[in-house]
Amino acid sequence: MIERQLVVFSGRSNPSFASSVASGLDREIGRLEVMKFSDGELSVEIGDNVRGRDVFLLQSTSAPGNDHLMELLITIDALKRASAGRITAVIPYFGYARQDRKLKPRVPITARLVADLLETAGADRVLTMELHAGQIMGFFHKPVDNLNALPVMVPYLRDKYGSEELVVVSPDMGGVERARQYATRLGNVSIAIIDKRRSGPNQVAEMKVVGEVKGKTAVIVDDMVDTGGTLGKAANALLEEGANKIIACCVHPVLSGSAAERLQGSQLEEVIVADTIALPAARRFEKLTVLSVVPLFAEAIRRIHGEDSISSLFR
Repeated sequence: MIERQLVVFSGRSNPSFASSVASGLDREIGRLEVMKFSDGELSVEIGDNVRGRDVFLLQSTSAPGNDHLMELLITIDALKRASAGRITAVIPYFGYARQDRKLKPRVPITARLVADLLETAGADRVLTMELHAGQIMGFFHKPVDNLNALPVMVPYLRDKYGSEELVVVSPDMGGVERARQYATRLGNVSIAIIDKRRSGPNQVAEMKVVGEVKGKTAVIVDDMVDTGGTLGKAANALLEEGANKIIACCVHPVLSGSAAERLQGSQLEEVIVADTIALPAARRFEKLTVLSVVPLFAEAIRRIHGEDSISSLFR
């Protein structure tokens, strides 16, 4: 049996991340030309032979999310029609993940729709990181590997803040399990929860802290930071309850709108994120620390290609 050759392609959402992953695999990025027509339609052309190859296509569906998602789908279709042996959609940041259930009548479950589109386009499996909700993996009929950023985030937190008395804070009830995982790996520190009441999308009307944070360094952990408004209000609520300092550890730096300015002017000491989304200079700020998860993705791809277990990367 001939072993499938590993080939890496990159979309336009985060080319530097993809190049670093390819370098970690001792591979060159495959040739892929994306064309945009005057009416906004996209087309792609694969420049390398992919027949029978084990193809890994890297593309975060970050802003502009619709363009990057459509580019991903079109490229998967092109690879399928070019007789690729297996196509793995590597999506470091999975957009539309927050639309994972119906909270009121007559609304879509868009995360399920995206899963259906990826499978229809021809993806054989998906590799992603820190899905907003783990049940999204159940929307797929194909294998999904959901990497955890803990192996990168926890050592940094331990080295920088390990000598302080820590409390890990979940910004909502849905993130308690994530907070518990961080707390366990940081030495079984305590956890707290912020009970928030929303008045609309990205709008929080009221916050209450459940748990003891007085005299401690509070580490807010979440899967992403978007506008930064909720994070800033959470920091204020924790300080009012007597916390010494507030650190935010949010994997995906969506940072939409004026988030950079808002977070820089907040009570947060530091905002720690991963490099799953490309950040131009305009969205970077002094308090921001970007940690690389490239080694995790490179190792996961290596193990998927070699048909080895990657469960150890989740721990």
